[in-house]
Amino acid sequence: MTTQFEIESFNEKISVQRILGQISGKNEAPTVLAFGGIHGNERAGINALLNVFKTIKQDDIPLQGNFYGIAGNLNAISKNIRFQNVDLNRIWTKKAILNLHLEENFDEETLEQKEIYNIIKSILEKEKGPFYFLDLHTTSAETQPFITISDSLNNRKFTANFSIPTILGIEEFLDGPLLTYINDFGHISLGFEAGQHDKEASVDNCISFLWLALVAANCVKQKDVKKYHFYKRSLAMFKQTQDFYKIDYKYTIKPTEDFKMVKGYQNFQEINKNELLAFSDGNEIKANFQGKIFMPLYQQKGNDGYFIISKISKFWLNASRVLRRLHFHNLLKLLPGVSSIKTKPYTLIVNPKTAQFLATDIFHLFGYRKKVIKNNKLHFIKRDRKITEFL
Repeated sequence: MTTQFEIESFNEKISVQRILGQISGKNEAPTVLAFGGIHGNERAGINALLNVFKTIKQDDIPLQGNFYGIAGNLNAISKNIRFQNVDLNRIWTKKAILNLHLEENFDEETLEQKEIYNIIKSILEKEKGPFYFLDLHTTSAETQPFITISDSLNNRKFTANFSIPTILGIEEFLDGPLLTYINDFGHISLGFEAGQHDKEASVDNCISFLWLALVAANCVKQKDVKKYHFYKRSLAMFKQTQDFYKIDYKYTIKPTEDFKMVKGYQNFQEINKNELLAFSDGNEIKANFQGKIFMPLYQQKGNDGYFIISKISKFWLNASRVLRRLHFHNLLKLLPGVSSIKTKPYTLIVNPKTAQFLATDIFHLFGYRKKVIKNNKLHFIKRDRKITEFL
């Protein structure tokens, strides 16, 4: 695998290697791990990480704990493509990780995954927590910056440091993202979408997010970040409140489908029911309900055509927080058709007939996400976890 190379990015030559930067402060904790380029055509995060590490060293900014910058798909980054064979951000499942230990012949993305996995594991074993994982991305459509998280209370608490839109529960609609795998071990992890792929503003947004995250994680003191208030205002687009959204619908592109999004859509743009959104093999695809368009696909690779999202009320957010803190989720186990097993303490097994009367939103309220159907039963997975050993 290529270990170091130069790329042309925003009219500048930059050097890329797996460890983009590593700084240890005077204390052992906390530890922040930030990833750039998990998708090879999303270079803004790499540029931003190199900029932040350079500034910390040049300005001699004191650091508490540890800060790591890690490059994702090196092969794809070198070619400026999303991925070579498979999406590196869709293969982080326990089965795939087990295969890393058992198999020897890997394709390009699996080799990348194995190296990244070993780096994460070694950092978790060497450093002290709390650990914060940040994954920097950009989108093919124009967008304001936003955050995606698995809906755990710890993730919510950390995102409160950023007054930007936050999407809850995207992991229910994606198979095998890196952050979902990390979340399963109880660690705080945020995905940050900075803007459109090739916009210089996306780099600036990543830089702003990284500084705010380092301060929020207590790695850097606010007074030592010269432009802290500028970063906070500009990233939030001068908004003082944080809006939360849930995903109501995802359009999945079939392997042989000719999918074309109607031009001009931007993230968070309002859409109406029956509005023309895209074409599938020349046939019209219309919105099945009103909402906001989210991550419309304007690139060749990828099978997530678009999402439709809606705003979550403050009442729901507050109610879910109180219910989870009071451990009311245990009451779900008393309902007929709902059971659990000792070997899977974070999983509820639900009879589909019961699920007809208990909307998925009820399980979301108590902190569960729908995972899979096994043996004709629905498996709901608890998002709030205690820290466990990384496997």
